[in-house]
Amino acid sequence: MKPRLYFEYKRARLLSYDKLPRIFNFELFTFNSKGDPMTDTTITVLLAEDEPSLPGLDSLSDHARVREVRTPDALRAALPDTQVLVVTDFRTDLLEEVWPDNCPVRWVHATSAGVDALMIDPIKHSDIVVTNARGIFDRGIAEYVLGALLMFAKDTLGNLALKEQHRWQHRETRMLRGADALIVGAGSIGREVATVLGAMGMNVIGTARHARQDSAFDRVHRQQDLPALLGDADYVVITAPLTPDTDGLFDAATFRQMKPGAALVNVGRGPIVRTDALLQALQRGRLAGAALDVFEAEPLPADHPLWNHPKVMISAHMAGDFIGWRQALGQQFVDNFHRWRRGQPLDNPVSKEHGYVTNR
Repeated sequence: MKPRLYFEYKRARLLSYDKLPRIFNFELFTFNSKGDPMTDTTITVLLAEDEPSLPGLDSLSDHARVREVRTPDALRAALPDTQVLVVTDFRTDLLEEVWPDNCPVRWVHATSAGVDALMIDPIKHSDIVVTNARGIFDRGIAEYVLGALLMFAKDTLGNLALKEQHRWQHRETRMLRGADALIVGAGSIGREVATVLGAMGMNVIGTARHARQDSAFDRVHRQQDLPALLGDADYVVITAPLTPDTDGLFDAATFRQMKPGAALVNVGRGPIVRTDALLQALQRGRLAGAALDVFEAEPLPADHPLWNHPKVMISAHMAGDFIGWRQALGQQFVDNFHRWRRGQPLDNPVSKEHGYVTNR
């Protein structure tokens, strides 16, 4: 049986075959061999040059054309007939470089929590929907933060240094129970971190755009209150996204406001912390240590002094990357794509004004 074609005006309900779902963005309807609706939708996946394919998207072959691009020229050629754009390279600057006039893209999905690379003017000031990978990395990052705080409390870096020296040196270490943690960024990731740290008996407060009561925290304060909160925190954990308000938030003045002997963990975005100011605070003994998963410049240059600092742990922007994370990202997009086809609200819509999901 030949596929039957159904046409509709954009954003209008189909007037025939009333069992079909409402489709907002597609103009051409066909049916596959299973009787399911198909469209002429093209999904373009922007990957870094050395990045493998996003798993699971082959399952969409009956519903859309999926193609991968990795270079400026390939992206430039693909965008004029792309309806859905998936961006896996969260550091890319290619969108601003090649975005065409009258681009047909209706939905941009980031396989990351941060979307700052997507906030170019033609996207930000349009009705293009932006979604992100909120929820995928929460638990992995929370466990990373717990491990970092245990590392500081139990002086694991000191143990490793003494092991290298073949030195047996008895010491007392701290307890996490009863310690004070301040989480800068009380969003999805911050809430999961707070839940895990709270289970350890820590006192956990957070900051967000607005103050609120939140069961994961003892209290969530306004971001403007951060300077007054820093002096009481034994551990400061950054989980905030990169926005104009958070860019450079932790500079020399902020480090001076922190409690002497406090430790810093950054699993948010690198530019939130001014690296030179952090290094100076560490060298002067203002901070007990830092666990850093993100940096202003990535990868961190091989000759940077942070590599050799005895109180610093460095990881390669991998705090949330658990075994199977790429499969989880692919499935999240596939599920959301099916919601889009059915005309249902998408999961994780990003507020383009704020740069993160605000609907929870």
